[in-house]
Amino acid sequence: MVASTAVPHPYPTNLTPIASSLCPHCLARDRLRLWIPATKRSHVDVSDDDLDWILAVISHSHTVSTRETYGSGLLVYHVFCDTWGVSESQCCPAPSILLLAFISACTGLYAGATLANYFYAIHAWHLLHRAPWLADHTESLLALKGATQLAPPSSKCPKRAPFTVELIAKIHSVLDMLQLLHAAIFACLTTSFFTIACTGEFTVPSLVSFHADLSSHIKIQDIRYDEDHNGFEVVVFMLPHTKASQVGEEVYWAVQSGIINLQAALSNHLAMNQPPLSAAVFSWQHPAGLHPLTKSAFLACLQTAGDQLGTGALKGHGIHIGGTLEYLLQGVPFENVKAMGHWGSDAFLLYLWKHAMVLAPYLQDTPILEPFIHYMMLSTC
Repeated sequence: MVASTAVPHPYPTNLTPIASSLCPHCLARDRLRLWIPATKRSHVDVSDDDLDWILAVISHSHTVSTRETYGSGLLVYHVFCDTWGVSESQCCPAPSILLLAFISACTGLYAGATLANYFYAIHAWHLLHRAPWLADHTESLLALKGATQLAPPSSKCPKRAPFTVELIAKIHSVLDMLQLLHAAIFACLTTSFFTIACTGEFTVPSLVSFHADLSSHIKIQDIRYDEDHNGFEVVVFMLPHTKASQVGEEVYWAVQSGIINLQAALSNHLAMNQPPLSAAVFSWQHPAGLHPLTKSAFLACLQTAGDQLGTGALKGHGIHIGGTLEYLLQGVPFENVKAMGHWGSDAFLLYLWKHAMVLAPYLQDTPILEPFIHYMMLSTC
């Protein structure tokens, strides 16, 4: 397993580390593995190739997006060390005081969550290269908490407004279903919303990424139609790779009785664009040939529609949040929604506390209160 052959972008002018053979200029997602500490690891007698393979396997325990975030964190850390005159041998293993100084120096420059990710990137880098982790756990947590409190408002992303069925219907009204791209985008939007999928699970990062890694992207052949013993029909999409699972998971939707016709949206896309079984599921017929639907094109088109409707900024995560809320508002049990959205934790409960309409049925003087209390007690025990 080797690093990507893609050419990395130049470093930003304010984040350019001192040139070093230990830290080659590579893609952010490869830095965790390819940036080698100056201090030698202690290991059994294995060849360099075997050691490289071990590092590659361990580094792939993180998703690509996590490795990219960690790579950004490593870059910031190394530039910090260069600025402070810290030698490469002192960067790793990093003394606890150096890590606290790094957090303090970054406070006010980054959002709390971003700085925490950068700190954990340094930790992951140490673990990957078998370097001792010398950070004081309690002090580090306190420093990160303080950095979060001191983070400037400008560093924090605005809250993602959830998509709603009504908003999707309005977007449909300003799209042209006879346009090939619009047909693919609306089918992707409705499917993502009602399967509670992440935006990147039905789109691709770039036009070349689909063919570069066919096994990681859903294709037409990964769709199937199923029904249970009661005759209830569902459309099942086998995602070969998700943020929560490297081995893939199934997501699904059933025809809804509301104002959104899911089957019509999907059927229109398939009839208009006619993607073959091996194509990305929401590929569309570009004048230059069949193109997989990229995340950037998908979100840009939705934002254009939003601008026409005066909705303000539309973010991809709002689709995931909106699908979650829609099913909760329909009265689908909490555990079912959690499973459908592939939530690995109870993070989705944050949405419950902020939306009175979700809780309203459980706040009435009726027996329906009991299952909610039971669930919340289990979640907080």
